[in-house]
Amino acid sequence: MSEHRIVTDENPRRLFGTLLAGAIENQQLPIAPATELYLVDLLARFIRAESLSMQGGEGDARAQFDEPLAPILLRALERGPAERVASLRWLGDSALFVAGFFADSFARRAVGVDYYAAMGGGAYGVLAELERRRQMAGPFGELCEKFLAIADLLAEVSERVSLSNNRGLVRLYERWLCTGSRRMARLLAERGVLPTFEQPKAIQ
Repeated sequence: MSEHRIVTDENPRRLFGTLLAGAIENQQLPIAPATELYLVDLLARFIRAESLSMQGGEGDARAQFDEPLAPILLRALERGPAERVASLRWLGDSALFVAGFFADSFARRAVGVDYYAAMGGGAYGVLAELERRRQMAGPFGELCEKFLAIADLLAEVSERVSLSNNRGLVRLYERWLCTGSRRMARLLAERGVLPTFEQPKAIQ
Protein backbone atom coordinates (compact mmCIF):
# COMPACT_ATOMS: atom_id res chain seq x y z
CA MET A 1 0.00 0.00 0.00
CA SER A 2 1.58 3.31 -1.02
CA GLU A 3 1.06 6.82 0.27
CA HIS A 4 -0.08 7.71 -3.25
CA ARG A 5 -2.88 5.20 -2.92
CA ILE A 6 -3.85 6.73 0.41
CA VAL A 7 -4.28 10.11 -1.26
CA THR A 8 -6.19 8.86 -4.29
CA ASP A 9 -8.15 5.93 -2.88
CA GLU A 10 -11.82 6.16 -3.87
CA ASN A 11 -12.98 5.20 -0.38
CA PRO A 12 -10.38 6.61 2.07
CA ARG A 13 -12.71 6.22 5.05
CA ARG A 14 -12.91 2.47 4.51
CA LEU A 15 -9.15 2.28 4.13
CA PHE A 16 -8.41 4.34 7.22
CA GLY A 17 -11.12 2.53 9.15
CA THR A 18 -9.28 -0.74 8.55
CA LEU A 19 -5.87 0.72 9.46
CA LEU A 20 -7.19 2.45 12.57
CA ALA A 21 -9.06 -0.65 13.75
CA GLY A 22 -5.84 -2.62 13.44
CA ALA A 23 -3.92 -0.02 15.45
CA ILE A 24 -6.60 -0.01 18.17
CA GLU A 25 -6.39 -3.79 18.41
CA ASN A 26 -2.59 -3.84 18.44
CA GLN A 27 -2.31 -1.19 21.14
CA GLN A 28 -5.34 -2.43 23.11
CA LEU A 29 -6.65 1.10 23.52
CA PRO A 30 -10.43 1.09 23.92
CA ILE A 31 -12.10 4.17 22.46
CA ALA A 32 -15.77 4.98 21.94
CA PRO A 33 -17.28 4.22 18.50
CA ALA A 34 -18.03 7.93 18.04
CA THR A 35 -14.37 8.77 18.65
CA GLU A 36 -13.22 6.08 16.23
CA LEU A 37 -15.52 7.42 13.52
CA TYR A 38 -14.28 10.95 14.19
CA LEU A 39 -10.66 9.81 13.77
CA VAL A 40 -11.43 8.03 10.50
CA ASP A 41 -13.01 11.23 9.20
CA LEU A 42 -10.03 13.27 10.43
CA LEU A 43 -7.59 11.01 8.59
CA ALA A 44 -9.65 11.07 5.41
CA ARG A 45 -9.73 14.88 5.50
CA PHE A 46 -6.19 15.64 6.64
CA ILE A 47 -4.26 13.24 4.44
CA ARG A 48 -4.74 15.76 1.65
CA ALA A 49 -2.49 18.77 2.16
CA GLU A 50 -5.20 21.19 1.11
CA SER A 51 -7.37 19.92 3.97
CA LEU A 52 -4.82 21.27 6.44
CA SER A 53 -6.03 24.77 5.67
CA MET A 54 -8.87 26.34 7.62
CA GLN A 55 -11.64 28.54 6.28
CA GLY A 56 -10.99 30.96 9.10
CA GLY A 57 -7.58 31.71 7.64
CA GLU A 58 -5.09 29.82 9.80
CA GLY A 59 -3.51 28.29 6.69
CA ASP A 60 -1.41 25.16 6.38
CA ALA A 61 -1.13 23.37 9.71
CA ARG A 62 2.47 22.29 9.39
CA ALA A 63 3.57 25.78 8.32
CA GLN A 64 1.39 27.63 10.82
CA PHE A 65 2.67 25.48 13.64
CA ASP A 66 6.00 27.23 13.28
CA GLU A 67 4.08 29.84 15.28
CA PRO A 68 3.61 28.96 18.97
CA LEU A 69 0.30 27.21 19.50
CA ALA A 70 -0.72 29.27 22.52
CA PRO A 71 -1.47 32.42 20.47
CA ILE A 72 -3.46 30.32 17.98
CA LEU A 73 -5.51 28.92 20.88
CA LEU A 74 -5.97 32.40 22.34
CA ARG A 75 -7.24 33.77 19.03
CA ALA A 76 -9.66 30.86 18.75
CA LEU A 77 -11.08 31.58 22.21
CA GLU A 78 -11.59 35.25 21.33
CA ARG A 79 -13.78 34.56 18.27
CA GLY A 80 -17.56 34.45 18.09
CA PRO A 81 -19.38 31.23 19.04
CA ALA A 82 -19.51 29.59 15.61
CA GLU A 83 -16.00 30.64 14.59
CA ARG A 84 -14.69 29.63 18.02
CA VAL A 85 -15.93 26.06 17.61
CA ALA A 86 -14.47 25.79 14.10
CA SER A 87 -11.14 27.27 15.19
CA LEU A 88 -10.83 25.05 18.26
CA ARG A 89 -11.66 21.97 16.23
CA TRP A 90 -9.07 22.93 13.61
CA LEU A 91 -6.42 23.42 16.29
CA GLY A 92 -7.21 20.15 18.07
CA ASP A 93 -7.41 18.15 14.85
CA SER A 94 -4.28 19.67 13.34
CA ALA A 95 -2.24 19.20 16.51
CA LEU A 96 -3.37 15.59 16.78
CA PHE A 97 -2.65 14.85 13.13
CA VAL A 98 0.82 16.41 13.27
CA ALA A 99 1.62 14.66 16.58
CA GLY A 100 0.69 11.32 15.01
CA PHE A 101 1.70 11.51 11.35
CA PHE A 102 4.72 13.80 11.70
CA ALA A 103 6.12 12.62 15.03
CA ASP A 104 9.64 12.50 13.59
CA SER A 105 9.58 16.25 12.97
CA PHE A 106 9.61 17.00 16.70
CA ALA A 107 13.33 16.22 16.77
CA ARG A 108 13.78 19.37 14.66
CA ARG A 109 11.41 21.57 16.68
CA ALA A 110 11.95 23.70 19.75
CA VAL A 111 8.92 22.11 21.43
CA GLY A 112 7.94 18.48 21.83
CA VAL A 113 4.83 16.41 21.48
CA ASP A 114 3.78 17.20 25.06
CA TYR A 115 3.31 20.84 24.07
CA TYR A 116 1.14 19.81 21.13
CA ALA A 117 -0.86 17.60 23.49
CA ALA A 118 -1.35 20.48 25.92
CA MET A 119 -2.54 22.91 23.23
CA GLY A 120 -4.50 20.45 21.07
CA GLY A 121 -5.89 18.68 24.11
CA GLY A 122 -6.80 22.05 25.58
CA ALA A 123 -8.76 22.94 22.44
CA TYR A 124 -10.60 19.61 22.63
CA GLY A 125 -11.24 20.23 26.33
CA VAL A 126 -13.05 23.50 25.62
CA LEU A 127 -15.15 21.74 22.97
CA ALA A 128 -15.91 18.94 25.43
CA GLU A 129 -17.16 21.48 27.98
CA LEU A 130 -19.44 22.99 25.33
CA GLU A 131 -20.79 19.50 24.64
CA ARG A 132 -21.48 18.91 28.32
CA ARG A 133 -23.34 22.21 28.62
CA ARG A 134 -25.52 21.24 25.68
CA GLN A 135 -25.92 17.69 27.07
CA MET A 136 -24.35 16.26 23.94
CA ALA A 137 -22.32 13.05 23.78
CA GLY A 138 -19.42 13.66 21.41
CA PRO A 139 -15.79 12.60 20.95
CA PHE A 140 -14.01 15.69 22.28
CA GLY A 141 -13.79 14.64 25.93
CA GLU A 142 -12.04 11.40 25.02
CA LEU A 143 -9.80 13.16 22.49
CA CYS A 144 -8.74 15.54 25.26
CA GLU A 145 -8.16 12.87 27.91
CA LYS A 146 -6.35 10.40 25.63
CA PHE A 147 -4.59 12.83 23.28
CA LEU A 148 -1.11 11.23 23.44
CA ALA A 149 -2.43 7.67 23.29
CA ILE A 150 -4.62 8.51 20.29
CA ALA A 151 -1.69 10.28 18.61
CA ASP A 152 0.19 6.99 18.92
CA LEU A 153 -2.69 5.25 17.12
CA LEU A 154 -2.27 7.69 14.25
CA ALA A 155 1.50 7.15 14.35
CA GLU A 156 0.94 3.43 13.82
CA VAL A 157 -1.34 4.16 10.88
CA SER A 158 1.41 6.39 9.47
CA GLU A 159 4.00 3.65 10.01
CA ARG A 160 1.91 1.05 8.23
CA VAL A 161 1.39 3.41 5.30
CA SER A 162 5.12 4.10 5.00
CA LEU A 163 6.12 0.43 5.12
CA SER A 164 5.16 -0.03 1.48
CA ASN A 165 8.65 1.04 0.37
CA ASN A 166 12.25 0.57 1.45
CA ARG A 167 12.63 4.20 2.47
CA GLY A 168 9.75 3.85 4.89
CA LEU A 169 11.21 0.62 6.25
CA VAL A 170 14.57 2.26 6.89
CA ARG A 171 12.80 5.21 8.54
CA LEU A 172 10.92 2.85 10.85
CA TYR A 173 14.13 0.94 11.67
CA GLU A 174 15.86 4.21 12.60
CA ARG A 175 12.93 5.13 14.85
CA TRP A 176 13.15 1.72 16.51
CA LEU A 177 16.87 2.27 17.12
CA CYS A 178 16.05 5.53 18.92
CA THR A 179 13.10 4.30 20.97
CA GLY A 180 13.37 0.52 21.33
CA SER A 181 9.58 0.40 20.83
CA ARG A 182 8.27 -3.17 20.90
CA ARG A 183 5.42 -2.10 18.62
CA MET A 184 7.88 -0.91 15.98
CA ALA A 185 9.88 -4.09 16.44
CA ARG A 186 6.74 -6.12 15.67
CA LEU A 187 6.11 -4.08 12.52
CA LEU A 188 9.69 -4.69 11.40
CA ALA A 189 9.42 -8.40 12.14
CA GLU A 190 6.26 -8.65 10.04
CA ARG A 191 8.38 -7.53 7.08
CA GLY A 192 11.35 -9.80 7.74
CA VAL A 193 13.52 -7.33 9.65
CA LEU A 194 14.34 -8.99 12.96
CA PRO A 195 15.89 -6.69 15.59
CA THR A 196 17.91 -8.99 17.84
CA PHE A 197 20.30 -6.89 19.88
CA GLU A 198 19.42 -5.28 23.19
CA GLN A 199 18.25 -1.69 23.09
CA PRO A 200 19.09 0.91 25.76
CA LYS A 201 15.41 1.59 26.47
CA ALA A 202 12.04 0.17 25.56
CA ILE A 203 8.55 1.56 25.44
CA GLN A 204 5.19 0.01 24.67
